[in-house]
Amino acid sequence: MNNLLDIKTPAEATAQSLKSDYGLNNHGFSNLRKVYWNLPTSALYEEAIFRGEARLSDMGAVLVDTGKHTGRSANDKFVVKEETTSEKVWWGEYNRPFSPEKFNDLYQRLLGFLQGRDLFVQDCYGGADPDYRLPVRIITEKAWHSHFARNMLLKPATNEEYRRFVPDFTVISVPSFQAMPQVDVTASNTFILLNFAQRLCIIGGTGYGGEIKKSVFSILNYLLPLEGVFPMHCSANIGEAGDAALFFGLSGTGKTTLSADPSRRLIGDDEHGWSDAGVFNFEDGCYAKVIHLSSSAEPQIFGAIRRFGAILENVPYDPVTRLIDLDDESRTENTRASYPLDYIDNAVPEKKGGHPKNIIFLTCDASGVMPPIAKLTPDQALYQFISGYTSKVAGTEAGLGKEPEMTFSTCFGAPFMVHHPAVYADLLKRKVLKHGVDCWLVNTGWVGGPYGVGKRISIRHTRGLLNAVLSGKLLKVEFVIDPVFGFQVPKSCDGVPAGVLNPSESWSDKGHYSQRYRELATRFIENFKKFETGCPAEVRAAGPRR
Repeated sequence: MNNLLDIKTPAEATAQSLKSDYGLNNHGFSNLRKVYWNLPTSALYEEAIFRGEARLSDMGAVLVDTGKHTGRSANDKFVVKEETTSEKVWWGEYNRPFSPEKFNDLYQRLLGFLQGRDLFVQDCYGGADPDYRLPVRIITEKAWHSHFARNMLLKPATNEEYRRFVPDFTVISVPSFQAMPQVDVTASNTFILLNFAQRLCIIGGTGYGGEIKKSVFSILNYLLPLEGVFPMHCSANIGEAGDAALFFGLSGTGKTTLSADPSRRLIGDDEHGWSDAGVFNFEDGCYAKVIHLSSSAEPQIFGAIRRFGAILENVPYDPVTRLIDLDDESRTENTRASYPLDYIDNAVPEKKGGHPKNIIFLTCDASGVMPPIAKLTPDQALYQFISGYTSKVAGTEAGLGKEPEMTFSTCFGAPFMVHHPAVYADLLKRKVLKHGVDCWLVNTGWVGGPYGVGKRISIRHTRGLLNAVLSGKLLKVEFVIDPVFGFQVPKSCDGVPAGVLNPSESWSDKGHYSQRYRELATRFIENFKKFETGCPAEVRAAGPRR
């Protein structure tokens, strides 16, 4: 905030209480009005409301509007190409190269823009495993973004740890600062720039909280494989017997919903690492999509988003009563909630687990032809992982309309994968073979026809299938080989109708179903051609046949 009148704010008196000895002058900042260091949630509530950034809901969560951007701005992300990254980064659609000189010019203008203004700092960690955690400093223009970072990342345990904190990477988010495309060679006024040589990420022109979160994820996706750790866009939970399960998938496929299982303990809902010791969460919070959220289908999340400390992004509300409306799509379908992980009753405090027993790849098939569940061989699992088939659902990215958009997002998170997919696939293969993991493909999309004709597979049926997987019961039923994709499809599962298990039975026109299934197989084959070079023959052969 540009506090030109030098107005005293609620937390000004305690702004330096948790200051690190490693100050902002080390990042090039100068002539700032006030820096608010590591404020607790209560103080950030006061600052955000005082500054007009947020409103208080009737149940205690804060309500914020992210501005123009209500989803990620995928086309505005760049990686600085220099000596350390030129041979390692997967350059292309998701990792566009950016000049070091242009980065430095833009950064210097940003530093000048911030003179005389207030900034908020959160010193925190990405990664629950102390052997691999990344000390990361989040510097923000807005108080609620500092609150968001505090919710989502792990925090130092003591005042002394805050004082001695030295970041290994720094993320700076300034929504009111915009790039000049004609000068900066950015795609628009919005930018997300990663500079691994300077250990710096700068974000401007967007107030969407997810950009901060996903920038940290992208940083870890680059750094951890260099240490032999597999970074994953997945949720994770663990059963009473210590059996961990991973749920891979893009936003909107059900990672958060399906991993928040009352009968299992939650390790985390979105981003994890897999080391030789087991899996560990990158975060200390959850970032759930809440449009049409219901207390019956998702009771744990429904309760968590109403508590003090939760942040509700772009959720419509009554300005008088402050009652929220989770069914209102007028602002965006990508309404979101950020809340601490321990708001889920059965969350694992350590945020770590052993090696997984099951891996579930979640896909949202908008064409309505994929079975709701299929068992995969290790090679088929690699093929599906590299393919990353799903449908982007409305609102999760800028530019998406109402109708789901079929896409292949390699590694079930292509926009955040900085290395070539082969790097992540090799790490997955080694882990699956070493630990004897069962792999499954689960469709949370449509049945009985494509989007607009069929209906979305119910959460109840998906949960029934997953319960059968995690208990081991589904391994005991009879399977049939899918004639197109070659994976194994169960013939029965308690509580799941035959028309859901076998999608062709729910289509009125079987010929149309077969045609759409073959068309989908063709899309898989054409997409995989991008990855055939260097891909083992057995993995290439594990795909569908026309």
